[in-house]
Amino acid sequence: MPQLSTSVVVPAYNEERAIAGTVGALAGWLEDSGAPWELIVVDNASTDATRERLAPYLADPRVRLLVNDTNRGKGYSVRRGMLEATGAARLHCDADCAPSLVSLPAMFELLEGSDLVVGSRLAPGASLGMRQPLSRRFVGRGFQQCCRLILWEPVRDLFCGFKLWRGAAAQDVFSRITLDGWTYDAEAISLARALGYRVRETGIAWSDREGSRLEMSRVLVPVVRELVAARSQIRREALRGPGGPSGGGGQ
Repeated sequence: MPQLSTSVVVPAYNEERAIAGTVGALAGWLEDSGAPWELIVVDNASTDATRERLAPYLADPRVRLLVNDTNRGKGYSVRRGMLEATGAARLHCDADCAPSLVSLPAMFELLEGSDLVVGSRLAPGASLGMRQPLSRRFVGRGFQQCCRLILWEPVRDLFCGFKLWRGAAAQDVFSRITLDGWTYDAEAISLARALGYRVRETGIAWSDREGSRLEMSRVLVPVVRELVAARSQIRREALRGPGGPSGGGGQ
């Protein structure tokens, strides 16, 4: 269990079905840990009842809701939450991440010798519940491999929504990343490594969401363009080193 003060950031867009259960599970886990904690939900201008579902939890001052004025993307939402966070450890996770909470104690142990622990569906030790169809998994892995090659990134699973950071590393990296969409994950991991932060990937418990919000054939070309541009930005930031003028801070 963590001894570090812990912040959890959950980006949410039209998550009325999942958000209350996830926030309840996260708050329960954090309370049981015995460490100081906060939970930040960043609502990306949802048009459903996401915010209403959260209302009962907001009576606890440790649970905070930030609302984007317009849909600005998942990357923007996570970045906003991670830079608002104050914890010495900072987890960002998807709004349906409750099945992965059983993996957090092991991730905190790994954080003792790391700056970023990447939860992975593809690394040894992963335990998968509901899976997407084989054809979609095949396409997804090919897509991941393409992104890894662009960034020369050894992490197998760039886009799994469950990552644990040391606060100082998170503050530095998230103050520098540029991508507002869902590919922010790849940029953040690659930038952390380029800045010399210690990155560790570990298999976690995971259950795929039923259905998918992405069509790989439609997003492939825009994503490649984004990551090529991000690669250039990462190289520039690496020359500045960790804790540059826009970085540093954290705990």
